[in-house]
Amino acid sequence: MLGLYLHIPFCGSICSYCNFNRGLFDAGLKARYVDALAHEIARPAPASADEAPEGETVDTIFFGGGTPSLLAPAEIARLIDACRDVYAVSSGAEITLEANPETVNEETLAEFHGAGVNRVSFGVQSFEDDELARLGRAHSAETARRAVRAARSAGFGNISLDLMLWLPGQSFASWLRSVDEAVALEPDHVSMYLLELYPNAPLKEAMARAAWTQSPDDEAADMYLAGLERFDAAGFEQYEISNVARPGRTSRHNLKYWQGGRWRGLGCGAHSTMGRWRWHNVAATSDYIDRLDAGATVTVQLHERAPSEQLAEALFMGMRLNEGIDRENIRARFGVDPWLQHGAALGPFVGEGLVWTRGARMGLSRHGMLVANGILATFV
Repeated sequence: MLGLYLHIPFCGSICSYCNFNRGLFDAGLKARYVDALAHEIARPAPASADEAPEGETVDTIFFGGGTPSLLAPAEIARLIDACRDVYAVSSGAEITLEANPETVNEETLAEFHGAGVNRVSFGVQSFEDDELARLGRAHSAETARRAVRAARSAGFGNISLDLMLWLPGQSFASWLRSVDEAVALEPDHVSMYLLELYPNAPLKEAMARAAWTQSPDDEAADMYLAGLERFDAAGFEQYEISNVARPGRTSRHNLKYWQGGRWRGLGCGAHSTMGRWRWHNVAATSDYIDRLDAGATVTVQLHERAPSEQLAEALFMGMRLNEGIDRENIRARFGVDPWLQHGAALGPFVGEGLVWTRGARMGLSRHGMLVANGILATFV
C-alpha cells in the first residue's frame, strides 16, 4: 500500500552537523506552509494515474523534518484530515511524528495523539550532555528522558528513539551508556546512525578549533557491534543495518524504502517513488509556497526509472535488511537471478563471512553491514 511522507522544514535551532532541508522557525511562514502543504495534498500526484490513483489505501503517514513537533497539534490534525480527504487511510495506519525532546510535554503529546498520531520518534542522539552540546542539540539527557516518559503517559504505545554513533569525543564507554539509557526507557524501536559530516558542516570547523576527534574506524565498528549486542540482550531484533525494534514494531513506513514500496512525498524538497516513477519537489520553503499560491507545479524533476535501475535499487536497498533479498522474488519481478548476475563478485564476500546465502535468500552478516557500501556497490 501507499505511504505518505510530509516534510516539515522548521527547526528551533540548527544543529551543527545537519544537512537536511530545514530552516529556522518562523510563525508566519509556518502558517503559510501548512496552507500550502494542505493544498499540495489535495492535488493529484504528478505520476501517471495508474501509479498514483486518488482514493487508494494509505497505511503509513510520516511527518519528518526539520522538527514536525513545532507544528501545533491542530495543524497536524488538519494535515492528517487532508490526507484522509484524498486517500483511504486505513484504520490501522501507522502515523509517525518526528519530535525533538525540548519541543513537547505531556499535554502537547496527548494533543498530538488525539490528532491521530500513534507513533512518535524522538531525536535523542545521545544521553551524554557533553556530546549533545558538541552537536548543538537544544535538549539535555534529562529532557529526553522526560519526553519519553511523557509520551507513554500521553498514550503512545509506539515510541522510537534516534541515537548517533561516532560522535566527536564519544568513547566506547559513553556510547554504551547511551545504549543502556535507551534500553532503560523501554522504547519500541531504536535507530542508531553513524555521524556523517557533510562538506563545510559547522561541526567540522568546531572539531578543528576544539581538537575534538572521532574514534578510529575499528573502534567505531566495535561500538556498533557492541550496541547491537546490548539491544539483542534487551529483546530487540535488528531488522536493518541501523534499526532495531521490539517484535512487531518495525517502522512500517521506512520499510517501504527498503522493500521497493511506494510513497508520495509532500512538502518542500520531498521525494516520491511510485512504481517506475520518481520525482522530487522544489527545496526552498518560500519557493514551494509561492508556486502553490500561483497554482504552479512544485515538482522539479519527474524521472521514469528503467527496469535496470529498479533492479539495482531493489538489490541495493533489500540487502540492507536482516532478511536480505529473495532471489525468486527478484527473478519474478525482473527476470534475472541476482546470484547468477553478481555471484562472481559476491563470492569473495561470502568466503569472508560478510555475505550469507540460505536457499533462495542472500544478505549481509553483521560484519558485512560494517562494510555495506563496498559490498552493495556490486549492484550499482
